Amino acid sequence: MTTAYICILIAALLPYAWVGIAKYSGERYNNRNPRDWLARQENPRARRGHAAHLNAFEAFAPFAAAVLMAQSAGIDPARISLLAMLFVGFRVLHGIFYLADQHWLRSLVWFGGFACVAVLMAQAAMRIA
Repeated sequence: MTTAYICILIAALLPYAWVGIAKYSGERYNNRNPRDWLARQENPRARRGHAAHLNAFEAFAPFAAAVLMAQSAGIDPARISLLAMLFVGFRVLHGIFYLADQHWLRSLVWFGGFACVAVLMAQAAMRIA
């Protein structure tokens, strides 16, 4: 189960990677009023980095829940680890495609990550039912 837990840790840290890129892509970052700073940004990479940051937070909770659900339901640990690694891979690509403004690829890998979460949850639900 260690691999899946490491994947949870990586997924928890990804939002901070994307926001770091956003902060260093725009004009000098102002921590005194970060929301106003973001609103003034004209650099598309800074805005997309922030959007990737928010989306990574949105994806984290369902993923962590799915891993823990699958584990508590007794799903094969190798399957959980595989799906967790795939999720992290999809989410890294999602952020990269967000920054690169590749919306079709971003949507495709978003769906891949979503599918990993859905499969983990469905397998846990079917196992418990």
